[in-house]
Amino acid sequence: MNTNYRSSFYLLTSLFFMWGLITVLVDSLIPRLREVFELTYFQAGLVQFAFFIAYGLVSIPAGALLHRIGYKKGIIVGLSIMGLACLLFLPAASMRIYGVFLLAYFILASGMTVLQVAANPYVTVLGPAETASSRLNLSQAFNSLGTTIAPALGAIFILSDSIQSADEIALLSVSESANYLAGEASAVQMPFLILAFMLFALAAVVLFNKLPKLLNTTSHSNYGDVLKNRKLLLGALGIFVYVGAEVSIGSYLVNYFIDMNLADAIRNSSSMAWITEQIQLTALSEVDDNGIVGSFVMFYWGGAMVGRFAGFYLTRQYQPGRILSLFALLAITAIVVSMLSSGFVSLWSILAVGLFNSIMFPTIFSIAIEDLDDLKPQGSGVLCTAIAGGAFIPPLYGFFTDAAGFKMAFILLLICYFYIWFYGKTFSSPAVSTTS
Repeated sequence: MNTNYRSSFYLLTSLFFMWGLITVLVDSLIPRLREVFELTYFQAGLVQFAFFIAYGLVSIPAGALLHRIGYKKGIIVGLSIMGLACLLFLPAASMRIYGVFLLAYFILASGMTVLQVAANPYVTVLGPAETASSRLNLSQAFNSLGTTIAPALGAIFILSDSIQSADEIALLSVSESANYLAGEASAVQMPFLILAFMLFALAAVVLFNKLPKLLNTTSHSNYGDVLKNRKLLLGALGIFVYVGAEVSIGSYLVNYFIDMNLADAIRNSSSMAWITEQIQLTALSEVDDNGIVGSFVMFYWGGAMVGRFAGFYLTRQYQPGRILSLFALLAITAIVVSMLSSGFVSLWSILAVGLFNSIMFPTIFSIAIEDLDDLKPQGSGVLCTAIAGGAFIPPLYGFFTDAAGFKMAFILLLICYFYIWFYGKTFSSPAVSTTS
């Protein structure tokens, strides 16, 4: 990698870190927003839908836009849209209109979609093609670092003071309740103002940096050309099932652990004593069952960060498709162990899936677009559209859980990981035909 590419890669990787940090900091505001808007759980659930549907609707138009304006301008557009969305949260909180908040969240996710459509393929072309997967794994590792740090920052700076429950608010007088909710709205506005400033500052940094122009924006192309590529289409399905499986596990871990009655086992285990002590110290009070088992979810997401740093090395030394198929097999093994066991074996084996998930997105992504040349923006749009799998597979997993229980519902996720194994195995050799 030459010096100019190296400095550009460092800048892009810092963007990966910052958008991971900012995304999860927004999640930290949800408990306050739920109070401000006095939401039902169904209404609160619309937040996740607004996020993932943006990928389904915006990714392909973003790819077409990127082909016209280039990677650098695409990154600036994505960051600017995110900054404007954060500013839209200010009147949403002040007026306490939930529809405006959902619109702002959709716009924020749309900006992030444009950013992903631009940044992911750009990282893959900042150097030799044979190390593209390795570079994207490293950049995604710093994204995971941001998402790992953000909950702690959110707890310290956003959720540090007491949030009253609905029952406590009901006991207040009309004027006290109005003053409390107005104060909560004000508390929400300042973090969004800070986030907007950070995003506009990042856009300015990119604007005044000389990033290499690596895309021919004058060439004629359309999505018909892209959709002839078999490797891309199969990769899009791989992204769809990967995101769906990852989000399904992350969303239902607490319920799965509660279903296995692990809270008391964790409290009474001498090997878990240090972890539970830290949980109690952090919360400064007695933690309920959800809090005890929920704290272990950090190992699932933290494993993704560790695995991506490892993936940076592994995908440089070995063929990325082979590493992908190996990690898919390890994920399958971990799920099967969790299905057939109980207690701490079941707990740690399902958490280990986070480690094996780590390289899947960047590796599938880099394999899928490696032959597209100037069509990479459109290919990236197709792949980012497939992130909408996070909106469809988790509810399906929940349906099967209602019908047959958590462990039997894992069969759906095994099918997802078997497909990822198939994709890695199929495209572990450069000799495979990529056109349909």
